[in-house]
Amino acid sequence: MYSPQSSLEVRSDAEAAEDVNVTFEDQQKINKFARNTSRITELKEEIEDKKKQLQNLEDACDDIMMLDDDSLLIPYQIGDVFISHPQDETQEMLEEAKKDLQGEIGALESRVESIQRVLSDLKVQLYAKFGNNINLEADDN
Repeated sequence: MYSPQSSLEVRSDAEAAEDVNVTFEDQQKINKFARNTSRITELKEEIEDKKKQLQNLEDACDDIMMLDDDSLLIPYQIGDVFISHPQDETQEMLEEAKKDLQGEIGALESRVESIQRVLSDLKVQLYAKFGNNINLEADDN
């Protein structure tokens, strides 16, 4: 019997000493494991995107600090438009955007940790019942 993802499978090996019966509750746990594994992958991708955005903001801050002329107006993108602001105001806006992104990254990372705890609990339960007849390890292709 196979679960929704190929990396989550219940094997029925001919050499298995005992016949493993998959109950409805077991299948629910396997499905929950698959959903959470998928969600954790999505969250990690989102974290990486936000970290790239944060690095871009930090680079912009560094570039603005290197400017000598304080009277320059610096274009700052808000939505689809660029609005010119003085250097110090642009610097403040970038710092605020960095703080917001850092908060979002922190929230996403705490969600990942929470899901990882759920996955660990499910692994213990499923391996306890199915032993070597189930593979819950991610495929690293």
